Amino acid sequence: MEGCDILTQPRCIKYLQRQSSPTGVALAEDEFILHVEGTARTQRVVRHIGQTSWPGRLTLTNRALYFEASKAVSYEDALKLDLSRPDVDHRVNAGSTGPWGAPLFDKAMIYESTQLSEPVVLEFPELTGSTRRDHWLALTKEVIFLHRFLSKFQIEPPLRAWEVQARTILGIFRLHAAREMLRISPPVPSSFLIFYLFEELPKGDYVLEELSNSLGGTDAMHPCSATLILKRLNISHRVVEDAEVKEGLEGPAGGVTESLVSLETTIGQARERRRSLSWRRRASKGSKRKELLIELLSPLNQVLPWFQRILSWENPLITLVVLTLSMLITYKEWIGYALATFLLLGVIEMLRARHKKMAEKCNEIVVSTSSEQTTMESIVSAQHGLNNFHAAVQKANIAILKIWSIVVSRAPKHANSVMLVMAGAAVLLMMVPFKYVIMATTLLFFASNSKAGKSMSDEQSNRRLREWWDSIPVIPVRIVSDGMTS
Repeated sequence: MEGCDILTQPRCIKYLQRQSSPTGVALAEDEFILHVEGTARTQRVVRHIGQTSWPGRLTLTNRALYFEASKAVSYEDALKLDLSRPDVDHRVNAGSTGPWGAPLFDKAMIYESTQLSEPVVLEFPELTGSTRRDHWLALTKEVIFLHRFLSKFQIEPPLRAWEVQARTILGIFRLHAAREMLRISPPVPSSFLIFYLFEELPKGDYVLEELSNSLGGTDAMHPCSATLILKRLNISHRVVEDAEVKEGLEGPAGGVTESLVSLETTIGQARERRRSLSWRRRASKGSKRKELLIELLSPLNQVLPWFQRILSWENPLITLVVLTLSMLITYKEWIGYALATFLLLGVIEMLRARHKKMAEKCNEIVVSTSSEQTTMESIVSAQHGLNNFHAAVQKANIAILKIWSIVVSRAPKHANSVMLVMAGAAVLLMMVPFKYVIMATTLLFFASNSKAGKSMSDEQSNRRLREWWDSIPVIPVRIVSDGMTS
């Protein structure tokens, strides 16, 4: 029972309970305020609409986000962004804002959804960093992921659904309390937010599935449940009063115990996977240098943009022409043997690289940072879109380094898998009439990049593929300037 008494009523909970409802809005019976900013006693929140800016009050509840533009002595009616609708595609991302719409300061949160004609841009001004924006971004995503979890796993019984919401609310309150105590170095939000953490954690979807299974026997509340802890904090739901008679039950049933054990096992596996991937991510520290991208992609700097425009269907007419030509070329069956030979040569080259122990010889890639531009010219050229450019460069560098890591067998397990797939594909291409294979492959490849193909993609399979890709180690990168040798 000690764990139930750890959380008392901190100042943040009392402060939130004293907050008034958003102007012109009646909160639902099970809706509670979780965070507020933009009032006279808190820091400013600004909404940007085109080139105009509107300060106001921003309120987050366990169901929606409300923004009220400031008037002389009060607020206008609140703009409601409903985060609880599972049929709406919610997208919340970090963004940059500035005077007259110029993207100068990376302190904004951009909310987009299919129910809005244009995105809602909210800025959280502060002198240094973007801690406030990151905090609001994490809380908003947590609420979205909460309702997505309830909808995906069809958690319909009121008491079970409220228990899930109570755990989320409790995690947000604990995050507020931790930020209140650690103002100089605020804690990472993912340490307190359940769904925000497991949406980002490798195999986190397995943990969420086990969590839904563990809720199967929570029709009766136990003394340390999140529902009863919130009730002691004067935050309660009507279903809690209906279930009051079941509060005294002793312990969960055997089936629930097994579910909890399975949940703990899955969480442990996810933590181990996260720790095993952490050092690989640290090895990618220098991979966002643009000099590295130029060095790696120098032969492809002309072909790649043109190829990407075709695949993204930016010009449907050109894409259809390329697709038609590709289908016509499939009648030349000798291309199948050529591709089979190319794949087998790739397998042979990878085996040769492993035999010569190139993974040990190629421990790093040396990139020169020298430039013919002056310092001022470099600053001016990097002034526009620097953050987005660095993010794109980092992704491209990591992708190429991982491919190179597979080629030289720095990751033997991944290299073996790739070689088996390549060899199997080579055998398939030699046995099956190639024109049928290439026609099906071409159609599938182009269709998967269309809007209809993206809507039919398998989310779980794509997630497994991304996790397999993230587990590939990258070759360490050492940046040197002229006059230094490897």
